[in-house]
Amino acid sequence: MSYIKAGTDASGNDIKLFYQDLGTGNATQTVVLIHGWPLSHEMWDYQLAELPAHGLRVVAYDRRGFGKSSQPWGGYDYDTLADDLKAVLDELNLQNVTLVGFSMGGGEVARYMSRHGGARVSKVAFISAVTPYLLKTEDNPDGVDQDVFDEITTNLQKDRADFLKTFGKQFYGVNLISQPVSQAHLDGDFARAYVASHKATLECAKSFAQTDFRDDLAQIQVPALIIHGDADKTVPIEASGERTANALPNASYIVYDGAPHGLFITEKDRLTQDLLAFIQEGVTVRESIGTTTIY
Repeated sequence: MSYIKAGTDASGNDIKLFYQDLGTGNATQTVVLIHGWPLSHEMWDYQLAELPAHGLRVVAYDRRGFGKSSQPWGGYDYDTLADDLKAVLDELNLQNVTLVGFSMGGGEVARYMSRHGGARVSKVAFISAVTPYLLKTEDNPDGVDQDVFDEITTNLQKDRADFLKTFGKQFYGVNLISQPVSQAHLDGDFARAYVASHKATLECAKSFAQTDFRDDLAQIQVPALIIHGDADKTVPIEASGERTANALPNASYIVYDGAPHGLFITEKDRLTQDLLAFIQEGVTVRESIGTTTIY
């Protein structure tokens, strides 16, 4: 298995990040996929199978505390997570990179671009991302009430397994009349999420809820893509996708009509095509619900 060292923990032990490196090793275009909470890099299963088939080098890694990566007690703030991303790019000497961040991973993209000056990166993509700032505050009135995040913490502490089972259904918009993913897939996600560190799961939930990325987004100068489902009940589009698009007025913005949070599965073919168009062609698209307009 392949690992990258990303510093040491408080006891001096190496923190190792597990990664996969697929596709053409000398590809001129590289994609780095950053997974969402509370999953691992394995959530990108379909994209990992498809994107390398189009001449791209594709790297996906497990965030510290998740998947096969080390599970240190601390370091789940976005500054440290952005430093972990830098370790991946530097160790593999990646160039001309498109960073693709899903949900919590969108925060890592934003923080990396400001904290490390966008080094090695040519494009960025925010998929169902938590940017620009989820928490409702006096200067962020369109955010989400703290009570919502407090409930997540309470339920994780009470019964993490039960929370993950319930959360997984919301993630994909599963209900009595809608079954966009199979039970087998839900079971797989539960397994991926449950192997994560309990501490990491709690601390990362706090980080994506409370971190303000508005200044980070203001420093992004490379082409950007924003994709969000308008039926996302996990990271509501009004508090995230729409406001990220307003913060990046020159970005390509695509709204998936009726799509839930986990659109990397429910809309996997469309997502792959939109990513390929952005990475390989750089087409700027402003898309309203149900229609597309190219400027």
